[in-house]
Amino acid sequence: MPWILSNSPSDLFCTECGDNFLFFSLSLTVNLVAIVILSRGKCGLSKCITRYLVGMAAADLTVVIIEVILKRINNIYLPVNFLFITPICTLKLVMKIVALDCSVWFTVAFTFDRFVAICCQNLKPKFCTQRTASLVVATVCVLGCLRSIPFYFVYQPQLIINSVPYFCVLTAAYHTSLLWAAYEWFDSILTPLLPIFFILLFNALTIKHIIMSNIVRRALLRNVDNHNDPETENRKKSMILLFTLSGNFILLWVTYVVHSLIWRAENYNYTDKYYTNPIYINQQTGYMLQLLSSCTNTCIYGLTQRKFREELKNGVKYLFTLNGRLCK
Repeated sequence: MPWILSNSPSDLFCTECGDNFLFFSLSLTVNLVAIVILSRGKCGLSKCITRYLVGMAAADLTVVIIEVILKRINNIYLPVNFLFITPICTLKLVMKIVALDCSVWFTVAFTFDRFVAICCQNLKPKFCTQRTASLVVATVCVLGCLRSIPFYFVYQPQLIINSVPYFCVLTAAYHTSLLWAAYEWFDSILTPLLPIFFILLFNALTIKHIIMSNIVRRALLRNVDNHNDPETENRKKSMILLFTLSGNFILLWVTYVVHSLIWRAENYNYTDKYYTNPIYINQQTGYMLQLLSSCTNTCIYGLTQRKFREELKNGVKYLFTLNGRLCK
C-alpha cells in the first residue's frame, strides 16, 4: 500500500531529533558494507547466492534512500522544494514500491535457491547458477516496475502554487472504486502475504529434508568412534540460519500486513492522526518495522558466515592503518 506524502506535523511519528539520521546511517553502512564485501567474491559463497544477496542489499539500500532521505529527512530537516513537485513526489512513491517488491522477492528467490540446492540435487546444476540468478533478479525488477505503474496514476496534487503542482494525495476515485479496492487486496496478497507463504513453505521443506538426512546419517555413523560429524553441524547451522531469516522477515512485516488488510475496511481516509490513535500508531509502527527489515536480512546472513566476518575485520584493519599492510 503506497504512502501519502504530506507536510502535516502529525506525520512526524517517531521522528525525535536524530532518529532518522541514526537509522539512515545504520542502514546505509550495513547495506554498503554487505554490497562491497559480497561483490569481492571472497566469502566462500557461490556466485548465485552472491547475486541474490547483493540484489537484496541494493534493493534495501534503495528503499532507505527513497524513504528516509528523500522523504523523511527532506521533509523534516532539509526541505528541497523540487522533491515536493507532484510528478517527482509520485515517482518517489512508485520507486519505493518497486524497491520493496524487489527486496521481498529477492528474499523468496534466495530461499528457493537454498531449497533447490539442499533438497533437489538433480535440479541444482541447472538452477543454482550465476546465469539463472541474474535472470531471476532481472525478471523480478522488470515485473516490479510493471506492477507499480498503476499507482502512478492514482495521485493528484494537494496544492498548486504559481501553476506548479505540489505534494501528492490519493484521488477521490481511489477510495470509491471497487476496481482499486480489489487491486489493493491483490497488492496486499502479492506483497508480502504470498512471499511469507513461500518462505515458510520452502524453509519447512528444507528443514524437513535436513532432519531426515541427519537421521539417516546418524544411523550410518552409529558405530563410528568419532561422533563429531561436520556435515551434521553444517546442517544445524543451515537450519538456524533459515529460522532466523524467515522469523525476522515475518516479525518485521506482520504489523504492516495486519494494517494493510483492515485499513480500508475500518477507516482508510481518516483525518484524526494523533499519537493516541491506535490505527495511526499501528500504521506508523508497521512502516517503521518495514523499514527496519531493509537492514537486517543481509546483515543476519552475512554476520553468520565466518568468511564474511573475516573480510569485515580485514576491511576495518585496512581503514585504521595508513597503508593497509595489516590487511593481507
